[in-house]
Amino acid sequence: MNAAQITLDAVSVQLGAQQALKDVSLRIAAGERVALVGANGSGKSTLLRTLHGLVLLSQGQVQQAPGVRQAMLFQRPHMLRLSALNNVALGLWLDRERGLSWTQAKALALQALQRVGLLSVAQQNGRQLSGGQQQRLALARAWARQPDVLLLDEPTASLDPHAKREVEALMAEFACAPERPLTLVWASHNLGQVKRLATRVIYLEFGQVMADLPVADFFNPVLLAERSPAAHAFVQGELS
Repeated sequence: MNAAQITLDAVSVQLGAQQALKDVSLRIAAGERVALVGANGSGKSTLLRTLHGLVLLSQGQVQQAPGVRQAMLFQRPHMLRLSALNNVALGLWLDRERGLSWTQAKALALQALQRVGLLSVAQQNGRQLSGGQQQRLALARAWARQPDVLLLDEPTASLDPHAKREVEALMAEFACAPERPLTLVWASHNLGQVKRLATRVIYLEFGQVMADLPVADFFNPVLLAERSPAAHAFVQGELS
């Protein structure tokens, strides 16, 4: 088994009066494609933010392997009032660890835009791009930072079918790239997408992990009903 890149040990998160996560223990290994599923409010987004170190824990600990780099995409990516090129280049230039000049940052940004098929709109304002283009631009920003782990919160929600296919294709390419395969962890309501892309599925309910299975097992109704009646009920409800 590949080495663990992120480990959660008995993690709980309290957000005001809400128990957002409760006693969650996970091990995310290099090269996995982990889909987080569950109803709205089940804890998917909180778990992603916890993995990325963005929330305060009320219990437990998160450990990250030395040298592991992460990037995260949010459901509605924030675009600066800059060109698509500069939306990518600015983050690279401000990364003190890399110490890039502005010229070097722009060169890498152009490579990233080419990778996601946005070279033709490099000089357009990032906020004026379509929803699908903005999500691909967000992927370019993340990929340019050369992460080992890519966290995505509903990356294709609210996109039209064509844009969804484009973003899904990029996720698959990033995960399987021979030169630098990425570990993917993403939240999704699209079970078809989960079946196509994931190697592992985690089902959450009220902040608790109720199922954590290989994708083939998760979509085996007999096995899932035996392992996790709650997850089975959720899947049947989504497919009906």
